Amino acid sequence: MQMDSPKSVSLILSYITIIISLLLLPHSTESLCTSKPIIFNFGDSNSDTGGLVAGLGYSVTSPYGRTFFGRSTGRLSDGRLIIDFLCQSVKSSFLPPYMESLGSKFSNGANFAVVGSSTLPKFVPFALNVQVMQFLHFKSRSNDLLASGSKAMINDDGFQRALYIIDIGQNDLADAFANKYSYARVIKRIPLVLAEIKNAIKTIHDNGGRKFWVHNTGPFGCLPQKLWLVQPSSRDLDSHGCISTYNSAAKVFNEGLRHLCTELRSELKDSTIVYVDIYTIKYDLIANASKYGFTSPLMACCGFGGPPFNYNINITCGHGGAQACNQGSRFINWDGTHFTEAANSIMASKILSQQYSTPRVPFDFFCH
Repeated sequence: MQMDSPKSVSLILSYITIIISLLLLPHSTESLCTSKPIIFNFGDSNSDTGGLVAGLGYSVTSPYGRTFFGRSTGRLSDGRLIIDFLCQSVKSSFLPPYMESLGSKFSNGANFAVVGSSTLPKFVPFALNVQVMQFLHFKSRSNDLLASGSKAMINDDGFQRALYIIDIGQNDLADAFANKYSYARVIKRIPLVLAEIKNAIKTIHDNGGRKFWVHNTGPFGCLPQKLWLVQPSSRDLDSHGCISTYNSAAKVFNEGLRHLCTELRSELKDSTIVYVDIYTIKYDLIANASKYGFTSPLMACCGFGGPPFNYNINITCGHGGAQACNQGSRFINWDGTHFTEAANSIMASKILSQQYSTPRVPFDFFCH
């Protein structure tokens, strides 16, 4: 009897690991939507489905998009993002970027998120308040077209039934550290960031929005890019190899955001405001990578330089001599800053479990 080759054994073990990791995921339920799902998303690269490319003409090239789409779509991942999985969970098509002028009907909403976005400074492309201004313009134009006889646009009832996702704040913190702000100065700036998020939610509410889904920020101190940029002598690492000060700032921000959501529930009694603990989901994935079938949780799949981080700011994914890991490899991080489709799939499943939401309501509550 011929023995299996080492390559075959490795492939079988890989499949077993994937199956085990899938079994560990929370069981999702079938969508109970009784009305057409409409979603508006505001955020940064974590949820940008092509806004940077559509709006500014930037080129995001292969191997981005290779896993699911087979081509680059402007997403900073090898495949789908969390927002894509959430849309699929309610049987909605992927959310089109607001600035995509060709082929988008926007019947299921729009995505205002753009790579690099933050809340501050205001009135610069594409700060959160600018994204909200774009939404107000979108709503106004929809009403104009409806008044002129169009049947395809979202009406006032649709805007009121829609879900408004807020997923922003990471760049405010990360950019502050990159600009050599002290930890104390970064923390002192957090209330200003939270004020912008509050203003965004209240503005959307003033214009008919009633259902909000708010993601906190992840442990950006675990990103290969941040670990590479910070000199080894300056790294204050936790037990899993992440930068403690960065993650501590994220936790302070997240606690403030949680309090903000509680405060807004009291102020906007006619609204549902769900706070989602993305930080815990992401940190668990990194801290317990092997449980989910992943290896090298602090190393990028696509980059340059090899272990421990496979990142070099001068040779980034899709440029120069950067190379991607073999397709099917189990990496959490894609390009040093963003997550792989495999990681996004697990994180989306955990979000849909309701275990990380306050209050605990199903994601599809807005289309029942």
